[in-house]
Amino acid sequence: MNESDGSDGYAHLFADPVRETMEGAAYGTWRAITAPDAVSLAFGFPYPDALPNGAVGDAVDTVLEVDHEDALQYAGGDYADAITETVVERTRARGIDCSAEEVHVANGATHALDTVAQTFLDPGDTIAVEAPTFMGAIRLFRNYDPDIEGYAMDANGLDVDAFADDLAAREEAGDPLPKLLYTIPDFQNPTGVTLSTERRERLLELAETYDFLIVEDDPYGQLRYEGSTPPPLRSLDEDGRVIRVDTFSKTIAPGIRTGWIVADEAIIRELDRINAGGENVLTLGLVARYCEAIDFEANLEELCAGYRERRDRMLETLEERMPSGTNWSEPEGGFFVWIDFPEGIDAEELLPTAADEGVTYLPGSYFYHDGRGDGHARISFSYAAPDEIEEAIAALARATRAELPAAEAADD
Repeated sequence: MNESDGSDGYAHLFADPVRETMEGAAYGTWRAITAPDAVSLAFGFPYPDALPNGAVGDAVDTVLEVDHEDALQYAGGDYADAITETVVERTRARGIDCSAEEVHVANGATHALDTVAQTFLDPGDTIAVEAPTFMGAIRLFRNYDPDIEGYAMDANGLDVDAFADDLAAREEAGDPLPKLLYTIPDFQNPTGVTLSTERRERLLELAETYDFLIVEDDPYGQLRYEGSTPPPLRSLDEDGRVIRVDTFSKTIAPGIRTGWIVADEAIIRELDRINAGGENVLTLGLVARYCEAIDFEANLEELCAGYRERRDRMLETLEERMPSGTNWSEPEGGFFVWIDFPEGIDAEELLPTAADEGVTYLPGSYFYHDGRGDGHARISFSYAAPDEIEEAIAALARATRAELPAAEAADD
């Protein structure tokens, strides 16, 4: 018997990407960032009253009544079969021309992203991401051992000019060009910013010029509280360069774990082949029935009203309470605000003090592929009640002020 490399006796058998990240925390451990009596601004969860318990229960009852035992079989019943047309309807409601042959249904948006990564990424391929970006995507992409390149953002989303300059430099030097660009163009996680229409059009030009695909992740796009809606990247796509990922997690409930991909038929055929089976057909059936039974647009308006109230309270309290030198994004929708602390404040080091004062959040370094972001934090307004949000920002302000003398002394 060979001696193992790990104390558990089989660490040497793990794949290279697993062994290389064994010391890192698993995705989801951020949920443990809690403290007694502290308000959590870490969770990008819907607020409890936003969850349609009654309507979901009614949908399950109807599916079981209509589809009988088929609802619980591998293939599901008529309602499960209807999910693709439900997705087509929701996609067209976003202004995107779509057919059933351009849809792949998945167990949530993260599963959809994993299917895309499995289909396209070889070890050593280059994938471009926004910096910062959704931490779950970073962890997921690392499973396929690519070279992850992060590109800066500003108030209008990804800095497309800087991205274009780097692409040109890579081509001239003979360096690898990205195979995929991963972007969250609407109310980005974690910054809350939205990619401008002009930059969307420029990205599509770059994708054609430099031969890469754009993965458009849009979990928050329907949750707009003010301003005008830019066209989705997929709606502007004339060359089949956009793979669009969407989900019902934010517009119905996260627990239903139902997402989908919209892409050209040739791509969908391969996604269907790679990810053959495994969908929760009972859930697909209840989602199809739920969407059939409710006024989806009216429900969205109600959701947006609840989130708008929370966002407004957060932005007002940040303005009133946070010390000079603090900056933050002002999202027109979605769930998140991105904090830029005064110079010298480390968000991870600040967290224990903030928790003692009564608030928790996610440090900015969680959202970078290379560990940057020490001076930033993501705070979410989606879950806590408005009064709790006000209390939490007041606590964050107290904690920040308490650390300022130490930060200033360290700079001397």
